[in-house]
Amino acid sequence: MAPKNSALLVALSLLSLFLVLPYTLLSAPLPISTQEMLQKLKLDSAILSDVDKELQVPKGWIDGAKKEGKLRVFSTIDPPQAEVLFRPFKERYPFIAIEYSRASHEDRAIRTLVAFKNKKIVTDILTGVGGSFFMYKEADALEDLRSLPNIKNNPTGTYDPEGLWVGMHMRHWCMGYNTKLVKREDLPRKWEDFLTNPKWRNGNLALGNRPQLWALLLWKANGEKWTKDFLTKLFAEVKPQLRREGMNALLELTAAGEFYANIPAAEYRVHQKVLDGAPVSFMCPEPVPIAVSEMAVLKGAPNINGARLFVNWFLSKEGQIAQYVSDFAPPVHKDLRRKEFLPFADQIVGKQSVFRDPAIELELQPKLLEFWDGLWLRGSGKRR
Repeated sequence: MAPKNSALLVALSLLSLFLVLPYTLLSAPLPISTQEMLQKLKLDSAILSDVDKELQVPKGWIDGAKKEGKLRVFSTIDPPQAEVLFRPFKERYPFIAIEYSRASHEDRAIRTLVAFKNKKIVTDILTGVGGSFFMYKEADALEDLRSLPNIKNNPTGTYDPEGLWVGMHMRHWCMGYNTKLVKREDLPRKWEDFLTNPKWRNGNLALGNRPQLWALLLWKANGEKWTKDFLTKLFAEVKPQLRREGMNALLELTAAGEFYANIPAAEYRVHQKVLDGAPVSFMCPEPVPIAVSEMAVLKGAPNINGARLFVNWFLSKEGQIAQYVSDFAPPVHKDLRRKEFLPFADQIVGKQSVFRDPAIELELQPKLLEFWDGLWLRGSGKRR
């Protein structure tokens, strides 16, 4: 009888221990969509062992979001990709209906700010504020997000010190090229190689009118004189096509053979095209320009609690993995900065790099844009 009694006592002890454990220590099942994403990436579910802790938020946020009932998001993600991204969030917070809009930088950032100044709030969350951030700051148009528990997951430099934006993913802004038109031996190892290789002349190279994505980082790395000399020779001697299209459209034209390559291009977009079967690939001359894309919440957003829940979830491992599955954007989460989450890792890892931070946007970007605009207009490019 003793063994049976001992077993019973052990069972009762375990049961009593289970009953007194705090709810926060009990792991809830992962959303079905999250489980499917982990399977797709061949990742062990242990990678999300602390997700319940990451998603602990004040009860008032949950109650407030239930009363609000919806959330508006402006971003650059294609709608089918956004639907994939939102699935785990919708499973966790089914009481929030998301209204999503994909918009250009003009519509997303500029017109949203104009509306705000006219006391009209057209979205709760917006992404990719980029070079417009300081206009938002001057207008006091953004919420302070430092209360979000998961902001701690972002490494220093990937969130605003005042909490006005948080980094949502990493960006490596280099070049996309047509693999049918460019041989590997012609690919530039350094940015200066564009000046010496005749392959890139005669309109074979296309420039987008977004120098803050890449040339700003060259200025930071190599200084004002080097950058001005490089850009002057690039415009005057190489004579690239000066294109007005957005960066995604430029990549489409590269794939179609309109030109051999385009600058700048983001690795995740090139990877998407490769998976679609397009004859394109990605190359990063040194130094590799690295940036973080911003996510922000408008001050006075009517669905502020839903916005807090979403941004906090987005910064969790689950949110970052969902983002990667949806569009292959490299995570910003400190524990997910790994090769398996980095398309074209061989073009990035181990190379000299330079990181874009808000300080250089304030200090250097105005000087760069003034110089660039002069070159652009003299080269018959249209104004931004």
